[in-house]
Amino acid sequence: MTLSKISPIKLRQTLVTLHLLFAGFMAPAFLLVAISGGLYLLGNKGQTASQVIELPVSAKLDFTSKTLDADVRALLADAGVKPRFEYVKTRGDDVIHLRPTSRRYIEMTQTKDGLSAALMTPNLQASMMELHSGHGPKLFKLYQKFVALALLFVIFGGVVVGLLARPYRRKTIMALSFGTVVFWVLALFA
Repeated sequence: MTLSKISPIKLRQTLVTLHLLFAGFMAPAFLLVAISGGLYLLGNKGQTASQVIELPVSAKLDFTSKTLDADVRALLADAGVKPRFEYVKTRGDDVIHLRPTSRRYIEMTQTKDGLSAALMTPNLQASMMELHSGHGPKLFKLYQKFVALALLFVIFGGVVVGLLARPYRRKTIMALSFGTVVFWVLALFA
């Protein structure tokens, strides 16, 4: 069966069904983004409690080392700390985070006095912002990539459904045009 033989009504029904399924699947991700982002914009950025981790006085790390992950694991094992992290993320030349940072994590800082480490515990809002920012577990980041791709389909599919349905065609074009103008005005001139 070719695309030209598919009736517009059948295509619209299929797109609506897919649109609803994808939207339902993505709803939790968008609730996370809406709640955490909205609270952040209203000034609630979350809080992270810090607890010092005692490291040996001679502790040091080369933050540019190709073996930084293994070096961090060895250092923490020597200090009697059993870390739970998936990867190391450097922030400049003096700070590293053991990610994911959406749950308890370790932050290490290189100062002139030596290497320090702290166990960081984010509250719910800080944890949600870390997930929102893509700093969660690798599996959650994969889910976020799928949600981003699915969002493109939902938007495109929703516009196509609106254009295929005669009663909604004009409203769809008007809403799409208005949204596009608002986006560009705010992006370029605000």
